Amino acid sequence: MSALIARLARYWGTVVWLACFAPLAIASESTQFYAEDIKAAMGKHLNAVFDADGHFRLTDDVTEEALVMTFMQIHDPVRQMDGDTYFACTDFHPVGEEAKVYDIDFWLQPTDGELKVVRTKVHKEPRRSLFGWYKHPRYTFVGNDIEYLYQD
Repeated sequence: MSALIARLARYWGTVVWLACFAPLAIASESTQFYAEDIKAAMGKHLNAVFDADGHFRLTDDVTEEALVMTFMQIHDPVRQMDGDTYFACTDFHPVGEEAKVYDIDFWLQPTDGELKVVRTKVHKEPRRSLFGWYKHPRYTFVGNDIEYLYQD
């Protein structure tokens, strides 16, 4: 009987250890980032890449135009896409043209314990209509994958 009790104690001890301490061990292997972490990483990235005048420079991957823009905002919500990929959507306008707004997407991944931008892409470009400027989308998301809306 005492052998059975000893085995049960070892079993329940293992169950209790796994329930209480295993999540801590797993969490220490991969860090979970939250909205404030994503926004802080975006702020750090943008401050690092702004030119001396505080402008953001990006070559449009579709038009190959060299864009010089002023930061406006980070959209809410920022989010985790899948696994260790995080996402932030932002607005910029060309210098001196506040009505023309670009929607620029950023993908981030952890590197050495902090989030770093790994991809930047123009999501929506400014287009003129009868009613003024609007943001014309180039792609949408199906789950976490990009689906292009228009083919050239």
